[in-house]
Amino acid sequence: MSRTRSLCPRSILLACALILSGCQPEEEAEVVEFWAFGSEGEVAHELAGEFERLNPEIRVEVQQIPWSAAHEKLLTAYAGGNLPDVFQLGNTWIAEFAALRALEDVAARFENTGRKGDYFEGPLDVAVVDERMLAVPWYVDTRILFYRRDLLEAAGIASPPRSWEGWFEAMIRVRERHGDFGLFLPIDAWEVPVIFALQQGAALLKDGNRYGDFLHPDFRAAFDFYLRGFREKLTPAEASGQMANLYREFGRGYFAALITGPWNLGEFRRRLPDVDAAWDTAPLPSFDGSYPGISLAGGASLALAAGSTRKEAAWKLIEFLTAPPQQIRLYRLTGDLPPGRTAWSDPVLAGDHKAQSFRRQMDRLLPPPKIPEWERIASRIAAYAEKAARGEMAPSAALEALNDEVDRILEKRRWLLERGR
Repeated sequence: MSRTRSLCPRSILLACALILSGCQPEEEAEVVEFWAFGSEGEVAHELAGEFERLNPEIRVEVQQIPWSAAHEKLLTAYAGGNLPDVFQLGNTWIAEFAALRALEDVAARFENTGRKGDYFEGPLDVAVVDERMLAVPWYVDTRILFYRRDLLEAAGIASPPRSWEGWFEAMIRVRERHGDFGLFLPIDAWEVPVIFALQQGAALLKDGNRYGDFLHPDFRAAFDFYLRGFREKLTPAEASGQMANLYREFGRGYFAALITGPWNLGEFRRRLPDVDAAWDTAPLPSFDGSYPGISLAGGASLALAAGSTRKEAAWKLIEFLTAPPQQIRLYRLTGDLPPGRTAWSDPVLAGDHKAQSFRRQMDRLLPPPKIPEWERIASRIAAYAEKAARGEMAPSAALEALNDEVDRILEKRRWLLERGR
């Protein structure tokens, strides 16, 4: 009997033992359900695969859902008692699902990770509602300036101004030299009027978020400044959908700057290779001399369902997906910006000066009011801002109508709070 033949059965048994010790059979693994949306959903399987490799006792069932269907899908699942263990949650939805008591308070678990100090304050604040931490920031979506450096330099402006007044003066000079427009502000978006309001110190709501505060002098000042660009013909009165091709128009200099988000870093590079050296980014200016000025803390977080029966395994998945190495990986896969400082020191971000404008902006982020009604209110801000910008309503009348409508939206909230519910 040869040596090979005599060792073969024992080798096979040993190999089987090693395999079995490193990976439990699928039917014995604990299953965690995970829903992710949009582009994050497209890469969720890949991210979960790495988690499963490191945690063979847990199997992740990923469901990819389009953003357009995500909100309704979550509400339907909540109503049916079928929320997944872990799910992506748009930051403006956290308060809504908090009111439904659908989210587990993860403050103690998060504290144990030792990562709290690594997060920027704005994204972290978004996840806290009524002093409970109800999600962990996954990525940040905020707004900064994208501008044509070559057009500004041709107009004698060597660097992007740090005040809004300076930017308007710059836009006037660009228009005088090149024609067309200086700044594109989508007329149907609520973000820019709200950013101006936050920079002016406006609260937006008052009396414990029970009433609108859109007649306050701070909001009036912000609203007037927003409309100034349209009044002085520095900004085209167009919605995003009315512009045939935003990238082409930016590329040909139809406007010299716009306020937009991180997804356009990749889009501009991909769509405008011929003018890649001609455009740049900058944090938002301010009204008060500070720099950067305040921007919005948008994005998405990961939530643990309050009704989950697999909370320990589910939290393990959240802890993995929000760790700095995975924040970097998510950026490489999708362009989503990390909410933590450590990830920003990775060469892929530290060496990208256009992305670094977002890094500087991270220090000055604020969330909009954290109430379930916010998205309805935001849509009304956009609607009345558009009416005023198009000249269909006087600014004062638009603000009075907005305030009245927001008071009606908040009527049920007042009723519930007055009864201690």
